[in-house]
Amino acid sequence: MHRFRYQGEALFVEETDAAGLAERYGTPLYVYSAGTIVDHYERLLSSLRALNPLICYAVKANSNLALLRLLASRGSGFDLVSGGELYRILRAGGDPARSTFAGVGKTAQEIKEALEAGIYSFVVESREELEVIDRVAARLGKRAPVALRVNPDVGARTHAKVKTGVAESKFGISPEEIEGLYRQLPHFSHVSLRGIQFHIGSQIRDVEPFEEAVRRVIPLVEIARDRFGAEFFDIGGGLGIAYEEALQSGDPGWWESKAQWATPAHYAERLLPLLGPLKLRIIVEPGRLLVGNAGILLTRVLYRKNRPQKKFVIVDAGMNDLVRPALYGSFHQIVPVARRSGEWVEADVVGPVCESGDCFAASRRMAPVESGDLLAIFSTGAYGFSMASQYNSRPRPAEVLVDGANHRLIRLRESYEDLVRGEGIDEGEIAPGLSGRADGASGQAGENESLTRDQAGRKEKP
Repeated sequence: MHRFRYQGEALFVEETDAAGLAERYGTPLYVYSAGTIVDHYERLLSSLRALNPLICYAVKANSNLALLRLLASRGSGFDLVSGGELYRILRAGGDPARSTFAGVGKTAQEIKEALEAGIYSFVVESREELEVIDRVAARLGKRAPVALRVNPDVGARTHAKVKTGVAESKFGISPEEIEGLYRQLPHFSHVSLRGIQFHIGSQIRDVEPFEEAVRRVIPLVEIARDRFGAEFFDIGGGLGIAYEEALQSGDPGWWESKAQWATPAHYAERLLPLLGPLKLRIIVEPGRLLVGNAGILLTRVLYRKNRPQKKFVIVDAGMNDLVRPALYGSFHQIVPVARRSGEWVEADVVGPVCESGDCFAASRRMAPVESGDLLAIFSTGAYGFSMASQYNSRPRPAEVLVDGANHRLIRLRESYEDLVRGEGIDEGEIAPGLSGRADGASGQAGENESLTRDQAGRKEKP
């Protein structure tokens, strides 16, 4: 459920008029509902409360500092996949001791940074990675906490590009290899096996794949617990959200009609009997589930183009702002911010980027629109801004967080100056001391968890 709905003919975000946000902060504009994020977090926590779970939000879904701060204030831990994400959660007040560090390609520098920060556990994806963690920990005089990521070879009915638990994917270690690593663990003197993890994919709408994966991995978990004193079982994330009827999913009755969906309640109902007897801490890593339906992308209609073969609605957002439709062929519901009467049309909703793939919706039946109208693209809170780019030298959009009738800017709209920040034309123009920095300290202008609602996001008139 979420807190976007029409009041009369106007779309509201919680108690705030969406059109007013576009007027104040400009478009394209990402808008997030704080109440929706908190509600989704609390629902998942409540459904698993019998297990005393640790929820580690998957930062890759949306890494804005204000959203990280919001979740950290509720006690959330974090699922990290880069040194940059570690830097972000530290800036936002997140606790690394309640966070895991996953990913198949951790560098020695990232491992060092996470150990020094006090990470709760690394999620290890290969034997060679385990060797590197052991060496880095030895140099630091530390003992690195690790969890082995099992690839259970469980398919899920989701997009091929987000399946991560099948044998053909790059993720995880096969059960047979895990058994071999168990025999070798005593030789890694600077690591400690803290848990076992799996993650089978994203945007999964049924519970069966999760249940199958848990059943397959439990024997390995029991060995880790009994032989090595492991303390947790991390069952990953992946619960799906509504895309096709995203606006309608704000109604509790809509979910009642989707009894087969893997809601937090159905997920817990099936998994609690399997996980409870283990007497281990259970970790879950939701990303899209918490923030996906909590965000919309506001965009303004620039032009209409009518051809005998096709009608086009051209908007000011592009695939650089929201790449999911171009990358995955994904569906996002698109609705007018102010509803008008009239005959519906069939049209492609496209952006200004010089790619034929810059299309948000193809042959979509939609309410009539005119140049200057505002549209809301739903379900963009996850993998929207976090995957945005400056392709075509287009500045990235602003982001706003709404809490009831209050709203505040949480990322400035980029300027043309931001597009070339860090670049140099002449030799020596870039200071040698800044060359190649990877600590996140430079070139990060624009985002601040404490920006006020009075900072207008460098609004650009259409």
